[in-house]
Amino acid sequence: MAIGAIVSGLTTQLTAIGASAQTLAQACDDRFPWSCRVFGNPPPPPQPLFRPGLPFPRREYAPDLEPEPGPYRAPVRPGEISRPVDPVLMRQYGALYARVDGEPFPIPAVRLSDIDPEFLRKVVAFPTNEQPGTIVIDATNHFLYLVQAGGRAIRYGVGVGRQGFGWSGVATIHDKQEWPDWYPPKEMIARQPELRRQVTELQSGLGVPGGPRNPLGSRAMYLWQGNKDTLYRIHGTVEPWTIGTSVSSGCIRMINQDVMDLYQRTQVGARVVVLSARETAPAGLYEGPGSRYAR
Repeated sequence: MAIGAIVSGLTTQLTAIGASAQTLAQACDDRFPWSCRVFGNPPPPPQPLFRPGLPFPRREYAPDLEPEPGPYRAPVRPGEISRPVDPVLMRQYGALYARVDGEPFPIPAVRLSDIDPEFLRKVVAFPTNEQPGTIVIDATNHFLYLVQAGGRAIRYGVGVGRQGFGWSGVATIHDKQEWPDWYPPKEMIARQPELRRQVTELQSGLGVPGGPRNPLGSRAMYLWQGNKDTLYRIHGTVEPWTIGTSVSSGCIRMINQDVMDLYQRTQVGARVVVLSARETAPAGLYEGPGSRYAR
């Protein structure tokens, strides 16, 4: 009798639990899955993110807009926060890039913290078949080499043409000028209308007279091919902090102190080799018999 009573009691409790589970299952809300859990039952299957028959919601994306071409703006000079200068570097280059006196216009000292030390003037090993006095320009790496005897060269950092304005080939120094006037081509004025406010009528047309605000800086060397002016120049700059970058309209810009050094070392008629993007090594790649620069 005692065993029968126990079995009967357990049956009654299980029946009550089943009834409670059924009631909870009917009352649960599938938006809140945790309300549908009942002791002894598995959790309900996950609900699809989108129900059949309902439209798939569209997600709006901002269109990929390409920037409209605008007038060229030169990089802004670095602010007061600049890289620290190694005292050893300062001792080595302080005099080399000091203020230059005795010129028709002032040439201030170069703030070395504006320029990567890699682009400061130095003598480097440079094995080449080019004769001493030849200028080799590696525009991709922003270096100009003046070939010296004994497998060496003086290397200068330069700023070069931005994308679409580069040039490569062989030319000669046709002319050299100190504090040259600058005559921007008509195409440049069309691209940069603000230049109209800077130019005045000079002896050879609209231009900017030589001086401390002239983009050609303190010296310029003019590159020709045969009897034709390439319109490319090696010149100084009023923006020394742009050395080591690709910002110009194709010309080769140098620190004023550097272009003055190159100017006095270079003769009219000197050979200039401007390497292409495939010939970017400072030596070797343009020496072979198959090179278009071979003599």
